[in-house]
Amino acid sequence: MIVFPAIDLFQGKVVRLYQGDYSRMQFYHDDPAALARNMRDQGAEAIHIVDLEGAKDGNTPNLEIAAAIKRESGLFCEIGGGVRSMETIEQYLGAGLDRVILGTSAITDKTLVSDAVNRFGDRISVGADLRNGHIAVKGWTQTTDVSAEEFFSRIEALGVRHIICTDISRDGAMRGTNLELYRSLSTRHAVNLTASGGIRSLDDLRMLREMKLYGAVIGRAYYEGSLDLAAAVKEAREC
Repeated sequence: MIVFPAIDLFQGKVVRLYQGDYSRMQFYHDDPAALARNMRDQGAEAIHIVDLEGAKDGNTPNLEIAAAIKRESGLFCEIGGGVRSMETIEQYLGAGLDRVILGTSAITDKTLVSDAVNRFGDRISVGADLRNGHIAVKGWTQTTDVSAEEFFSRIEALGVRHIICTDISRDGAMRGTNLELYRSLSTRHAVNLTASGGIRSLDDLRMLREMKLYGAVIGRAYYEGSLDLAAAVKEAREC
């Protein structure tokens, strides 16, 4: 299993939200590229980047910073937040990012998802952000009537192989991840599933690894110092 430490960007700085609430934003670092180098030095092999401004507005205000994170760390970097057109996908991949995550557009524009997967294959991922079992969009500011099961089935049918699933109620809450959710989804769907939201301990990672998940995103637990990145990477690699 791959550990993806998260770098969430807002106005060029590294921040974290609580359950996707932009009014509850906490600042952590003013040099994202330097932070990425530090993550690399602790053993990280990949980074999960989110442009929080883009997620709300559908633009790419932190494109250059994301490119610098990739360039200066040399790690595998995936990015999401406001990716709603082929032009944006091309911008990110052209800037050196390794994988692009579609969120709102995976609900609103299945043609874009299908075309992107046909063109870029495994360099495309989809974010399934769940609030009370239903997909949330536009930076988690709106909740749809599409259930997790319906969404996963739709995305699989379009050929998507990578899905990052976030339980919004657990995100930033430091109360453990939703193991039952990931156990259910991983047994019912043949995708490379990455868990996100609430991962706070090596035990959480061990249980996700035992489910044979593809990846796990860690955020606040890393920033608050309750989860050591080097130890997390080692736990995820254990056979």
